[in-house]
Amino acid sequence: MFKILKYSFFDLMRSSWSYVYFAFYLVLGFVLLFLNNDVSKAVITLMNIIIVLTPLIGTIFGVMYFYNSKEFTELLLAQPIKRTTIFMGQYFGVSVSLALSLILGLGIPFLAYGLFQSSAIFEFGLLLVVGTFLNFIFVALAFNIALSHENKIKGFGYAILMWLFLAVIYDGAFLISLVIFDDYPLDKFSLIATMFNPIDLSRILILLKLDISALLGYTGAVFKQFFGTSLGFVLSLGVLGLWVILPVWRINMKLRKKDF
Repeated sequence: MFKILKYSFFDLMRSSWSYVYFAFYLVLGFVLLFLNNDVSKAVITLMNIIIVLTPLIGTIFGVMYFYNSKEFTELLLAQPIKRTTIFMGQYFGVSVSLALSLILGLGIPFLAYGLFQSSAIFEFGLLLVVGTFLNFIFVALAFNIALSHENKIKGFGYAILMWLFLAVIYDGAFLISLVIFDDYPLDKFSLIATMFNPIDLSRILILLKLDISALLGYTGAVFKQFFGTSLGFVLSLGVLGLWVILPVWRINMKLRKKDF
């Protein structure tokens, strides 16, 4: 699997889009830090960009790589190599390359700024951890969609729809439900509904660590009471881990039944 991972990784590293993705975060990090005196505001701005852009890039890169490497994959399948070895190598190759672009793109300007000597190191570290989780989650979801649809147009369409649902539509439906059922106790419902969306869960984790949960009103107080504790924080990271494990597990299950 390591050889396939290495090939997929360097294949993406040769792509100009990987350098564009890296350069975007590099420039963004320098601009936000050196033109803004408040590091917390820079982290909030980066959070708003990362939790939307990172899932989108992971989804697009995952679907594109799967379809573009289809002929090479079929060639590998003709060899005495396990299917899980091939696809897991490709999955980790794509995920690791995107995660490195994110970490290096933001890490270099933050290192140049001297952030690692400030008290904001934990918030920045959490931002990178959450961004890495989102990379692995949405690349896995993209692979699941591509495996389920031979048609490229359908695959791209469903992948973008999946990202749109989790990034935009889910929030709207969640807020509407809170307004409609505001006469009922919705504490547990809010917590559970948040865990069903990795983007919302990532956003709340960062906002709580920045101590601005008061901006979320009553719901923020509920989240603070749960996610603000050490147990809640560990549980939240565990849920993000499940968002990685379950799609990867489904990929392996799908590979056993799929006829290539």
